[in-house]
Amino acid sequence: MMKVTKSDEQWRAELTDEQYSVCRAKGTERPFTGEYNFFEKNGVFHCVCCKQPLFDSSVKFDAGCGWPSFSGAIDSEAVVIQEDTSLGMTRTEVLCANCDAHLGHVFPDGPEPSGLRYCINSVAMTFNDR
Repeated sequence: MMKVTKSDEQWRAELTDEQYSVCRAKGTERPFTGEYNFFEKNGVFHCVCCKQPLFDSSVKFDAGCGWPSFSGAIDSEAVVIQEDTSLGMTRTEVLCANCDAHLGHVFPDGPEPSGLRYCINSVAMTFNDR
């Protein structure tokens, strides 16, 4: 997939205010309010900005944190991680590898075998059934 780059005006025109706030301005949705937090269908979660496949429902789990949680990305090229020092703490930010959308953060307290918890904003994703 070719890297998606758009102007700020294009992103604002294509996304809802909340999608823009999370995906382009690195915001977050309120915990326990996202569409996919308690969602249990089988399929694939895609980036809301560029439609790239990100996470498979088979690795989704309930971490009790208020956001959809996954133990890994759909493949190693789907997401990139980078250090985030906003809010006075150091976290690991998760971005869509295709369009640089902010998706959420990853933490080292997930289930085995990965031991990771990708804590992802629902508003940053769309879902397709299998």
